[in-house]
Amino acid sequence: MDKVPIRREGLERLQEELRQLKSVDRPQIIRAIAEAREHGDLSENAEYHAARERQSFIEGRVAELESAISRAEVIDVSQVGGGTVTFGTTVTVADEETDEETAYTIVGPYEADISRGLISTSSPIARALIGRQVGDSVEVITPRGAKSFEVLDISVS
Repeated sequence: MDKVPIRREGLERLQEELRQLKSVDRPQIIRAIAEAREHGDLSENAEYHAARERQSFIEGRVAELESAISRAEVIDVSQVGGGTVTFGTTVTVADEETDEETAYTIVGPYEADISRGLISTSSPIARALIGRQVGDSVEVITPRGAKSFEVLDISVS
């Protein structure tokens, strides 16, 4: 079983979601299924089928989170140097065509959230940036075609 890198706060978020699912959501859905059963014929009971579908989702997510947590390897980003782009660093890049600046934090796959600027180590942009230094030019193959970026700043989150 391969270990997956994660920051401390990312692991805490996963653990909190797991606690929520097990202690709040799971008991609620069990009660909802019991109530729906009391309404009689299950074959035409939309509430029952919706509750069972929700239960299936919750159980799947619990299994996924337990697997992720068991494989997580917490990386202390405060120990990461700021000279090159690595896991846990925040890198500011400029699109060489538009001069638009964007900051990305390189994280593990369970923390990735592009809307918050968190990109997975396995994403094309992160793979191109890892190992680079300030001033380097990077070409990234994206679904929209090749893009060139210049690394402007590297900091530890």
